[in-house]
Amino acid sequence: MRRAASLLMLPLILASGSALKAQSPHVGFSLNLLFPTGDFASNTYPAYYSTSAGRIIPDQKETYDVGLGGSFTVSFPVDRTLAIRLNLSGSAENGHNRAPGETTINLRHSQFNLGGDLQIFPQGTAFRHRGLYFVAGLSADFEQFDRSFGDLNSDYYYNNYSVDTTRKSRLGGSLGIGHSFGYDAGMRFTMEATFHKTLTSHDVEAGDPPSTDFVKVGFGFVF
Repeated sequence: MRRAASLLMLPLILASGSALKAQSPHVGFSLNLLFPTGDFASNTYPAYYSTSAGRIIPDQKETYDVGLGGSFTVSFPVDRTLAIRLNLSGSAENGHNRAPGETTINLRHSQFNLGGDLQIFPQGTAFRHRGLYFVAGLSADFEQFDRSFGDLNSDYYYNNYSVDTTRKSRLGGSLGIGHSFGYDAGMRFTMEATFHKTLTSHDVEAGDPPSTDFVKVGFGFVF
C-alpha cells in the first residue's frame, strides 16, 4: 500500500508547481486503441518439468490482442509552448496462453493509470490547445492480470472455474505526439499516439509480469 501511494504521488508532484500558475485549463476525453508490443504482445516460456503434474510442460506462448480504453485529461497551459496535463485512463486487453497438447489458458489484463504529462506546442498554441504538440510523462499504473480456463462470459465458467489473479502497482513512462484540430474557440478534435513502457517491477525472473509495453492511439476531443 505504501509503495502504491508513493507511485500515486509522482505524477502529482510533477504537475503541482506549474499547474498552480496556469489559467484556462482544457478538459479532454478520448477513446483509445492499445497495440501491445515486445513481450507483452507475444512471449514464449520454455518447457519445464512440473512436479505437481509429474510431467514436462511444453513451450508456452502468451499473446495479447489489441485493447480498448478511455482517457480523461485536464491540460493546464503554463506559457505559449508548454502545458502540464493530468491524465486519468483505463484499458483492458484479452489474450491466450497456448502450448501443444495443453488446454488453452485465457488471459485478461486491465489497468488504471494516473499520470502527469508535459505537452510542448512548438507553434506556440498551448493556451488555445491547438495544432501539433509533443507529450512525455510518468504514470502510476495499477494493473491486474487474470488467468483462467473456459468461457469468461458464461455462467458455467463462473460456477465451475476459478480465476488466478495477480495485481501490480508499477511506474510507467510515455512519449508521443498529438494534434488538436479546430478553431481557437469551442470544441477541438484530437488525435494522439504514444508509446508506453513499464519502468519498475518487470523482472520476469523475479516473478514479475512482463513489462506492459504498448502503442496507444487516441481519438477524442478537448475544450
